[in-house]
Amino acid sequence: MSSIVTEQGILHYESIGRGQPLILLHGWINSWDVWRDSMIALASQNRYRVYALDFWGFGDSAKHSITSFRVESYVEMVHQFMDTLGIIRSPIFGHSMGGTVALQFALTYPERIKKVAVVGSPIMGETLNFFLKLSGYGWIADLVWRYPVLRDSVMRILLSGDSKQVRKMISRDVQRTNMESFFRSIDDLRKTDLSPQLVNLTIPTLGIYGVKDNIVSPKNAELLNKFVKTASIAMMENSRHFPMTDEPEKFLQVLVQFLQAEPVLKADPDPSTPVVPSNGLLRP
Repeated sequence: MSSIVTEQGILHYESIGRGQPLILLHGWINSWDVWRDSMIALASQNRYRVYALDFWGFGDSAKHSITSFRVESYVEMVHQFMDTLGIIRSPIFGHSMGGTVALQFALTYPERIKKVAVVGSPIMGETLNFFLKLSGYGWIADLVWRYPVLRDSVMRILLSGDSKQVRKMISRDVQRTNMESFFRSIDDLRKTDLSPQLVNLTIPTLGIYGVKDNIVSPKNAELLNKFVKTASIAMMENSRHFPMTDEPEKFLQVLVQFLQAEPVLKADPDPSTPVVPSNGLLRP
């Protein structure tokens, strides 16, 4: 268990492996642990030193900085982390909210990032599940937090089709989240719209989306493919919101292929280019 001290409090992270740095970011009401198996697999290739961070308000990081539970704040958190550990440039991968943070980081600090990958991440906050968007309203979050049975009922609805492993992971991680980080982070996420900025993204970009995802609409893949000249898309046919758990071997294969691939630039973003379910990458 490792951590650094920031102005906003403790930032917890886990790391494994030797080689080039690779940073992984988790999603809403999650923790670094969502990446555990992927970390081990990537580190076993003896090419990467893999870091998985806990956002402020989640996992084992600080939970009492009211102003820090926003996408832009998390971008600065990653920036502080890289500066503290002396990481000049790195690929950054993010799941769900973590992918939105990774994209915003790439737009804010393009010189610090080699490649960016998003997994089930919202480009536009309006594509979030209806119940998640409701959680961004303070009075609703207060109600959900005051009556855990209500919170558990919503989680059961959202995760009804997920594996026991996913349900157990979310149940554990939500217990390590406080109300402020719970509703302030999702409130900021539901108001986010990165689509106007994506045309400025020039680094290799990967989008992985589960075709059956009911948390974040897989149609976000179309936005990524439409606006980013350097985008490649992988649609996971048998996955929901956690393809690293639903299809771990295919998921890892896609990540490794992306890490090792040479950059490919499309001639021009084409709104008519289809995004189709595929076990591999949809090349530009």
